Amino acid sequence: MLILNRSQVEALLDPDQLREALGPVMVEVSAGRVSMPARTAAMVGDRKGLLGAMSAYVGSSRVLACKLVSVFPGNATLGLPTHQAAVLLFDPDTGKPLAMLDGESITALRTAAGSALATRLLARADASVLLIIGTGVQARVHAFAIARVRKLRKIRVAGREPERTAAFVKEVQERLDIPMQSCPLTRDSYAGADIVCAATNAEEPVVPGEWLEPGMHVNSVGLNPVGREVDEEAIIKSRVVVESRQAALNPPPSGANDLVYPIRDGLICVEHIHAEIGEILAGKRPGRTSETQITLYKSVGIAAQDAVAAQLAYDAARRQGIGLEVAF
Repeated sequence: MLILNRSQVEALLDPDQLREALGPVMVEVSAGRVSMPARTAAMVGDRKGLLGAMSAYVGSSRVLACKLVSVFPGNATLGLPTHQAAVLLFDPDTGKPLAMLDGESITALRTAAGSALATRLLARADASVLLIIGTGVQARVHAFAIARVRKLRKIRVAGREPERTAAFVKEVQERLDIPMQSCPLTRDSYAGADIVCAATNAEEPVVPGEWLEPGMHVNSVGLNPVGREVDEEAIIKSRVVVESRQAALNPPPSGANDLVYPIRDGLICVEHIHAEIGEILAGKRPGRTSETQITLYKSVGIAAQDAVAAQLAYDAARRQGIGLEVAF
């Protein structure tokens, strides 16, 4: 079995290659040609955390993988990652374990690649001002991923802790060479933004519908089993796109409360979800149809994305002779 750590996975996964590799897989998911059971989880204590399992077999890519991921929101106050994971890759012919890869990096990179794919499909072509909500791992990789699909002239970052937000801005700006500024999360931070990326562990919404402006595109990747990142008004006024309707509407820990709550409360119906990403890519559903339309991509993260990302990293590692070989 090949072992790949975080720095190796990050070096092996090309963001453009990963983004483009997700497209065909999302088409397969929407066509029902991927075996991907709902995420399951063991809950730890009273809202302390969970350990989830996400498995998938993508026949067209001949990829069989499973991710074990722990989610402990309280880690944020300890300076530790809230999401930690390992991805296991198996031989689809024999079931033999082939590799174990750092799952935190795979989760972050494939999530950002999915948002970049959605942004390429849904954001206005002239979108140039990005608002990032959050300062964690997902916020960082989203800044880099979105900058690869739209020509950005300004990035705003809204975080809860001013010092951490300032450090985040300094680090990212040095790599992107795009003017950046830190700001509190207010209506003013939304004003004039073309793309919003919400990457938080918030229990209370950080994407209020009353702050959304015509023509905006929103990527929301934050999940909290007891809360939501996007309020009902934002959902109602947006053209909503997901990775998988089934995954988005499953009960916790798989689904998105951002969608489940307004459906439960009778504010929208299931049909309010306009499309899956794979349906847009396959030409079965349209994406953005006007310059003033508000589009919203709600991501819950699906196992098929982890699987294709792990396979890309594994194939690159074999070609380059990277990783630690361990005999069971």
